[in-house]
Amino acid sequence: MSKSARPFLFLLFLSISIFISGCAGTLPSTLDSGVKDVKGVESINNSSVTISGSELKVTPPGTLDTQDIPSNITNSNLIRVVDDFGFEVVINKTPRRIVSLAPSNTEILFALGLGGRIVGVTDYCNYPPEALKKPKVGGFSTVNIEKVLALNPDLVVAAYGNGAETVETLRGYGITVISLNPKNLTDVMRNIELLGKVTGTEENATRLVEMMEQKIREVEEMMANSSERPKVAHILWHDPIWVSGSGTFIDELVRIAGGTNVFGDMEGWKIVSIEDLLARNPDIIIVNSGTGMGGGKNILYNWAIRELKDVRAVKEGRVYVIDSDIISRPSYRLVYALEELAKIIHEHKVLT
Repeated sequence: MSKSARPFLFLLFLSISIFISGCAGTLPSTLDSGVKDVKGVESINNSSVTISGSELKVTPPGTLDTQDIPSNITNSNLIRVVDDFGFEVVINKTPRRIVSLAPSNTEILFALGLGGRIVGVTDYCNYPPEALKKPKVGGFSTVNIEKVLALNPDLVVAAYGNGAETVETLRGYGITVISLNPKNLTDVMRNIELLGKVTGTEENATRLVEMMEQKIREVEEMMANSSERPKVAHILWHDPIWVSGSGTFIDELVRIAGGTNVFGDMEGWKIVSIEDLLARNPDIIIVNSGTGMGGGKNILYNWAIRELKDVRAVKEGRVYVIDSDIISRPSYRLVYALEELAKIIHEHKVLT
């Protein structure tokens, strides 16, 4: 492949990876020697805040009661919502056959207790484990319309990366489609509430949002009195080097966790050079696990240690791996990535 073609092709990779990270597999239990794998924090010294990196503290995803499905909505009480594409979607009966076209959507639907009503997911939907058993409808950007139609869904939950053509085609067949495109934590929580409303699981949605708000609040309170804000760089890929800039949910996580995004003056996901990283000299480098989209060996970590040896974060042993699935999917699990970032940044402050 020519070098000139790589940036163009990676644009496609990037748009997909922020939704399907981890598609090559889940984070292995044992990482490469020397990798700082932050699994979670039971407590943080010198703070009254207790943070946990364990799974959802409300009823575990996929185990909420789905037997008592609300009866059909009457025509006099239609539910009308506006999705992230700006479409008004009218729901005239409680969805009972749901197809999810993005891993982030699948995670949220299961967390709402809708596992029993999910009849189809993408090839990359790997969480919770029950999602792996669901019928597959193709890839994230290569949805098989025929497979979706064959499942006879009464609701399809799509995402920006599926493409407008896919959404329009499904709507053309009379399928009810809700499209999501969250850009920050507030958007994720709003999407959770929206899905709770249209599926009759408002109570579960409220509990899920409250859990997220509580974890965000705990981290904010812990960092409130800290004036030091270490410089943080988040690297998604290395050939070319892609980093998270302002306007991304990762930039928001870094800020809430008490850091400063060293590339915060750049908007969106951007290509930078090794010279840029040397010039900005971050105190902390965060890399996605595996290839940047999950998988086996931590390619990004190994590359950073080898190629960025003159950057302060590498010199001081502050390159950290975070599971691609939790940091690059706009799902409720972003708050677990927030906790990990808070632990990393707090550790840096204590040691310096």
